[in-house]
Amino acid sequence: MSRQVFLYDPPDRFVAGTVGLPGRRTFFLQAAAGPRVTSVALEKTQVAALAERMDELLDEVVRRSGGNAAVPAVAPTEIADSGPLDTPIEEEFRVGTMALAWDGEEQRMIVEAQALVELDAETEEDLAQAEERLLQDEENGPPMLRVRLTGAQARAFAKRALDVVNAGRPPCPLCSLPLDPEGHVCPRQNGYRRGA
Repeated sequence: MSRQVFLYDPPDRFVAGTVGLPGRRTFFLQAAAGPRVTSVALEKTQVAALAERMDELLDEVVRRSGGNAAVPAVAPTEIADSGPLDTPIEEEFRVGTMALAWDGEEQRMIVEAQALVELDAETEEDLAQAEERLLQDEENGPPMLRVRLTGAQARAFAKRALDVVNAGRPPCPLCSLPLDPEGHVCPRQNGYRRGA
């Protein structure tokens, strides 16, 4: 069976969002073009890493071009997207690996999110060989979401993604662990339960 690639070139919308209450949120990347919508689940840390790396790559593109690239220094407010995820949210897959690249000819950011794959391997060498085969198998690999964004769209995505990540539970002022609405066991208070 051939690999399923969800391609959005360009998307009408590409955002990170969540479902659920802080502390129990499920994170999604969602791409949409017309009536077609693709949602993939991932971890909070993956969303944060993607947004941070995207900003770093865009900054590098601006630096190397001497400011001549079609990349704004900050996210343009006129294309900011603060709306909720499109419903119904139907998870296509859970993201395992992600990749970013800049297409200098077309001035586009390429985002790829590939499905998580369980590999059967008995040794580290077997695992490395299995991973290498997966990376080289463009036709039969796991499902993938591929999105091509303008520099402005990429900046807007990164800003929203970081805002979504930071909208979770507030940190404890003593230990910096997240505070649940019921409080938490603070290691800096020898386990005394602090309120929110």
